[in-house]
Amino acid sequence: MPVRQRPAVGLPGLVGTARVDRRTRTLVPRLRPGDIAVLEQVDLDRATAQALVDAGVAAVVNAVPMISGRYPNLGPQVLVDAGVPLVDGIGAAGLAAVGDGRTVRLHDGSVYDGEVLLAAGRAVDAATVETELEAARGGLVTQLETFTHNSTEFLRREQDLLLHGRGVPRLHTSVAGRPVVVVVRGQDHERELAGIRRFLREQDPVLIGVGGGAEALRAAGFRPDVVVLDAHADDAELPGAATLKAARDVVVRTDRGAGRAHLESLERLGIRPSVVESAATPEDAALIVADAAEAAVIVGVGMHTTLADFLDRQRTGLASTYLTRLKVGHRLVDADAVPHLYSGRVRPWHLLLVLLAGLVALAAALSVTPVGHDWLDALADLLQGLPT
Repeated sequence: MPVRQRPAVGLPGLVGTARVDRRTRTLVPRLRPGDIAVLEQVDLDRATAQALVDAGVAAVVNAVPMISGRYPNLGPQVLVDAGVPLVDGIGAAGLAAVGDGRTVRLHDGSVYDGEVLLAAGRAVDAATVETELEAARGGLVTQLETFTHNSTEFLRREQDLLLHGRGVPRLHTSVAGRPVVVVVRGQDHERELAGIRRFLREQDPVLIGVGGGAEALRAAGFRPDVVVLDAHADDAELPGAATLKAARDVVVRTDRGAGRAHLESLERLGIRPSVVESAATPEDAALIVADAAEAAVIVGVGMHTTLADFLDRQRTGLASTYLTRLKVGHRLVDADAVPHLYSGRVRPWHLLLVLLAGLVALAAALSVTPVGHDWLDALADLLQGLPT
């Protein structure tokens, strides 16, 4: 639960330490419970909002609108449901006025240092989020038109990779004909991993961790066979050295023509990574690699599955996600579906129970027949004749 500090004596509102950064990727690792996150991200997405909730922030202040109206983004609803107070629209000047590490007070959509007004915005409550999300659903048509154009451009640039598999690295891990589980540190990934634990134990699938998903596998007691990284990811998003060294394959997604300078840190650890040059997201690169290796089935953990999820992700990754799903759709299964489709392997003790149940039923049937009565009488006489 977020930790909220007491307001200054005699002054209303919520008091906390401001952590300021325009880039949420670099802001989230610095947050501590009770901090007030001050950022600049229009249309706050669900993944970022969940990261803020997990960090235990006391409030979130945004320089720009939480919901612009272009599409119904899911982040504000996550924060409201978690009971995190929201303020948006303080502007670039307000963002600059709130110093990083400064103790500030939030009241009625404004940010104060004691009694001094630093920035003015608006308070965003549950009713505001509900109203604006409903209005934003009208913007889906425009977003889908843009998405169609972006998908065409992405397919034109990545047709060799998507359609012909050119540029997909060969893995040392044996994948052909085996199930593969691709884990992304996303919404509900821990719950989904717990739900397929029996499948993981009994089917011995190839485990692919994407970025922080590799650490999620380690935390659940499993060792990733393959780790897929983004060459441009921040250090906070990368798995630890022990996790990388334990994997049989490390695959790095990088932009075309980017060179190998970004691989030096891995090579210093004694790791020789494979490279996928593509504009696809690391998550989608992992699916493409598993599909090219002829996996029997691919189970996705923590991935985006609905239209709202797709639209809520970064705009640059939307076309990649859509086309990759079309490419691997005949193999891809969402982790939530696995418990409904897989009831577990038949074990010898299962057969023994069936056999015992059959014997009991047979004995009960024989006991009501004349032959059964004769056998029971003979058995009783035999038992009485035994020495005591």
